[in-house]
Amino acid sequence: MMKEEILSRVDHTLLAQTATWDEIKALCDDAITYRTASVCIPPSFVKMAKSYVGERMKICTVIGFPNGYSTSEVKIFETQQALDDGADEIDMVINLGAVKEGKYDRVLQEIREIKSVCGGHILKVIIETCFLTKEEKIHLCHVVTDSGADYIKTSTGFGGGGATFENVKLFAEHIGPGVKIKAAGGIASMEDGEKFIELGASRLGTSRIVKLVKGEM
Repeated sequence: MMKEEILSRVDHTLLAQTATWDEIKALCDDAITYRTASVCIPPSFVKMAKSYVGERMKICTVIGFPNGYSTSEVKIFETQQALDDGADEIDMVINLGAVKEGKYDRVLQEIREIKSVCGGHILKVIIETCFLTKEEKIHLCHVVTDSGADYIKTSTGFGGGGATFENVKLFAEHIGPGVKIKAAGGIASMEDGEKFIELGASRLGTSRIVKLVKGEM
């Protein structure tokens, strides 16, 4: 697989709590140079980043991040504000407590409400696989499919575990038509990226692949 093809699937990511505007600006510059799919950044930087990049790069941001236990009303407000600030794509975290209680209808309703706010903008649903059983992951594949969301995403990168080949393969086997997969967290090499894509991932959430490519130049 060509390096450019892998880069075109990357959501070039910086979500560290200590991120500064200078770091976000540099992230945007690299994303434009290496033609990644988007930059994934904290909501507080979306407005500045959109003003800076204009139409040169897609802006992705996170909602209910990283724990997912904000109320649905707060997540909806966050989503609307992010879109108003210029976000092109939304990555939301589900309520994991609701999953553990078996309240999948509640999870489904929340995703549907946020997708309604997103309209034509891409919505990716982070299910944080490191906290889930195989059965819960499979059930959430069906929930995300039924919700109308665009992607199911493995991880926040803050939960103690990231994307695995096994989980992406599991997603590919259980999601419905029209739902795509984003692998995120711990993707450390071009080889990893290529393998995730071969298993079915359409997007890769990572900061390392662009850094690796820059190091080769």
